[in-house]
Amino acid sequence: MPPTSSERPPLRTAAEYAAELNERIRALWSGRGHPAPPLSEAQRKEYRRLLAELDRVERGDVTTAA
Repeated sequence: MPPTSSERPPLRTAAEYAAELNERIRALWSGRGHPAPPLSEAQRKEYRRLLAELDRVERGDVTTAA
């Protein structure tokens, strides 16, 4: 049975999604001094993925949802 409208999470705007992506990008660098030590390979992969997703959101190529 599909969820009712009260059970569905609210839709996010592109701006809200971009802000979330920015927060996740910043979190990769949190706790690091400047100049920051290099990210691990896994962190670099996640960083590149988040940047690519942010780029798509900023270009309007992503339909946002919950």
